[in-house]
Amino acid sequence: MSHRNAPLSETGRLRLARCVVEDGWPLRRAAERFQVSATTAARWSKRYRTLGEAGMADRSSRPHHSPARTPTRTERRIIKVRVVRRWGPARIGYLLGLHPSTVHRVLARYRLAKLRWLDRPTGRIIQRIESARCGDLVHVDVKKLGKIPAGGGWRMLGRTIGNHNHQADKSSRLTDKYSHPLRGYHYLHTAIDGHSRLAYSELLSDERKETAAEFWNRANAWFNQCGIKARKVLTDNGSCYRSHVFADALGEIEHLRTRPYRPQTNGKVERFHRTLADEWAYARLYRTDTERCQEFITWLHTYNHHRGHTALGGQPPATRVPNLSGQYN
Repeated sequence: MSHRNAPLSETGRLRLARCVVEDGWPLRRAAERFQVSATTAARWSKRYRTLGEAGMADRSSRPHHSPARTPTRTERRIIKVRVVRRWGPARIGYLLGLHPSTVHRVLARYRLAKLRWLDRPTGRIIQRIESARCGDLVHVDVKKLGKIPAGGGWRMLGRTIGNHNHQADKSSRLTDKYSHPLRGYHYLHTAIDGHSRLAYSELLSDERKETAAEFWNRANAWFNQCGIKARKVLTDNGSCYRSHVFADALGEIEHLRTRPYRPQTNGKVERFHRTLADEWAYARLYRTDTERCQEFITWLHTYNHHRGHTALGGQPPATRVPNLSGQYN
């Protein structure tokens, strides 16, 4: 196929060749008329004499012979290692004594699935869940997040001082186990819309069934305010999600569960939690747990309305929600 700046299309080549072959134009005159070199005019004229109009079509640039191509036996070894061990070009090249670029060319030539498309334990191609519209599927999950002791944790003070500070904080909270129970963790409950990636999340004290049900009621109300009506909810098989209390909170919404030991199925909310940890929970050093909790609300707003999402073409989740501002109601 001709590139966009090529001076001759197939029709132009045919006109040039006919001027030379049939009308008897000199090569230089024809080349000047069609603004190409004399060599180009000679090439198309020769093809026209030999093949006629069919010779004006583009030919493949692939060589007829490739004497330096990787031997078939080596290619088979590369493919076998890739299928059996699911390694990348660098590790395969080290094992077989080949350059990684050579291995990469062989894998691309045979169109083997990229590693990021595969489920490493089984080797099967991952089937990604894509919702056609907002509310078709809402992913729900809980992430356990350790609290920061007063004065900072080990990330700020070092492991020795940080761990001592953590033990002192535990002792002070254990003085009265009934009025001040030991709670060393936040439970981050999250609901994320599969189509827009719009997220609703709260820092709560536990992951009991009553807490999960009340969280969903608030999340569902928030999604409704945004114009999103949830039709299906996907969770893992945690006890709080298998309870009758959570089922009552869902009501007529269809409840889907992941297969056991398959967190990839709920990958959108899992990836959100990873992003959250990288960009908020451990993005900088916090002096107190309260300081980090207050920062969470600001970060969540930035994620929903300002932070570009790679799966959405660099746009924030809010851009995928029709009439999110409510100005057209």
